[in-house]
Amino acid sequence: MKKLIPGRVIISAFLLFLISFSCKESEDVANTDPSNIVLEVTVADSTTGKVIIAASAENALEYQLYIDLASEPVYTNSNGNFEYTLGGPGIYRVEVRAYGVSGRYIKAERHITIGEDDPISVEDGYVSPESYPDYELVWRDEFDGTQVNPQYWSFEIGKGSNGWGNNESQYYRKENASVSEGTLVIEARKESFQSSNYTSARMVTRDKKSFQYGRIDIRALLPVGQGMWPALWMLGNSIQTVGWPASGETDIMEMIGGKGRENTVHGVLHWDDNGHVQAGGSYTLSSGTFADEYHVFSLIWDETNIRWLVNNVQYHVINITPSHMTEYHQPGFFIFNLAVGGNWPGYPDATTIFPQQLKVDYIRVFH
Repeated sequence: MKKLIPGRVIISAFLLFLISFSCKESEDVANTDPSNIVLEVTVADSTTGKVIIAASAENALEYQLYIDLASEPVYTNSNGNFEYTLGGPGIYRVEVRAYGVSGRYIKAERHITIGEDDPISVEDGYVSPESYPDYELVWRDEFDGTQVNPQYWSFEIGKGSNGWGNNESQYYRKENASVSEGTLVIEARKESFQSSNYTSARMVTRDKKSFQYGRIDIRALLPVGQGMWPALWMLGNSIQTVGWPASGETDIMEMIGGKGRENTVHGVLHWDDNGHVQAGGSYTLSSGTFADEYHVFSLIWDETNIRWLVNNVQYHVINITPSHMTEYHQPGFFIFNLAVGGNWPGYPDATTIFPQQLKVDYIRVFH
């Protein structure tokens, strides 16, 4: 029988310790990679181009600020807060990289417009009346204050199964919706978050506000760009019990961006008749796009018909009296969202500028 030499036992144990320590160290480094970066850029002075930049990420030790396509950072710090003056009128790319202890980084970017290319004023475009003969105003949200009203709206969070059923690319977050100067802003951003390359927001009035029949006016300014898909729409309250499309879907306004399509909006119904059925119509501007100024997208819904209007001009009507359209004689709730990509619009490409915004001045419901 061969004798075991104690020294070899000590050496073997020491090697095992080193291997174990090395593996643990590698795991610790991997576990401290930066993640979940959030980037906010605020224009402090639109004349000089001064911006306030705030970035944060989990496990970040250092932040680097890049402007446009610069190969080197203009500033580096450990807190992610920067001030920078972009310059004269134009569109600028702002990128922040967050580095972890491993030396790896994640990044987020924004495209900021300065000067003469500033966004359209809320005063521009068609404004609908606050009253109509034979109608009573029963609910409105003028988006006053400094935040989305939680008594009216909830946020749906996440990427959703199969991209909310449409193979969309965004992750929906509450943080992408804000209220400022009487306007709701839903912003689509190009940023990595929870395994998605884009973020946006989706808000609903489910279990808070629902309606059956009446007139609905929504004044909004639409985004532009390949892959943009803003929607102002409704689902039947029964969605959680009977599912889609048996609950009925009413698309008050949808627009798909890119390829010269930003001058056309669509109004569509989806329902169940031994399978999914859809029908609808489209409205095309005589000139310009729906990003040039605000327009009012309206729905007139009664026991007989659903009618779609843009700036009070009717462009489509569907009779809802057939027996297989009972979905449209039940109450429904509102959904506002800005999707990025999907089966219908296609996906962003090199021509798509981020961020993009869906702005809503008001929603009014008459009965």
